[in-house]
Amino acid sequence: MRLLRRATVQQLDRWGALTASDEAVLLVTELATNVFKHVGEGASATLILEWKGERIRMELHDKSPVLPTLRAAHLDDEGGRGLHLLAGLAIDWGAILTVAGKAVWCEIPVLYGSRACRRFERAVEALENYQLGRGSVALDEGRKEVGLAQSAIELIADLLHWTTAHGHDPDDILDQAQMHYEAEADAA
Repeated sequence: MRLLRRATVQQLDRWGALTASDEAVLLVTELATNVFKHVGEGASATLILEWKGERIRMELHDKSPVLPTLRAAHLDDEGGRGLHLLAGLAIDWGAILTVAGKAVWCEIPVLYGSRACRRFERAVEALENYQLGRGSVALDEGRKEVGLAQSAIELIADLLHWTTAHGHDPDDILDQAQMHYEAEADAA
């Protein structure tokens, strides 16, 4: 479980969402504990982390077709509270059958404001300003992520035009930006 927790923190750090790491690590630990208890020690499982808009989704896939059930835990019970913890901390959670077994998943919010990564905040702010500067209308929360992604593409394209106009090779600029990004991600 230590490796799953470490991988979770490293990925959240790469995304600039380290503020969500405490909850994420607790929930990943709970998901893994359920596999250990109900599927068996040494059972193979796959953790998938996905950034979906303003949420982080964590899925743990295993080979058992038995879906977990939320049940009441009595005071003297040693277990039975894990799914309650999951339901209490996550925005949403569930379990689905897969071709190979099942996946138990949960989602937590990506925090913004004073607790969020400043680099991420600057990127959102720049993309929103770029969107407005192009005369685009501010989008509702459901379509905001799509609008920001489109703004990122347009901004990068405009920056490449600027580099070309100033005698720089756009491929060199992209390579340098990619190397810079990867070096920061590796350092995290």
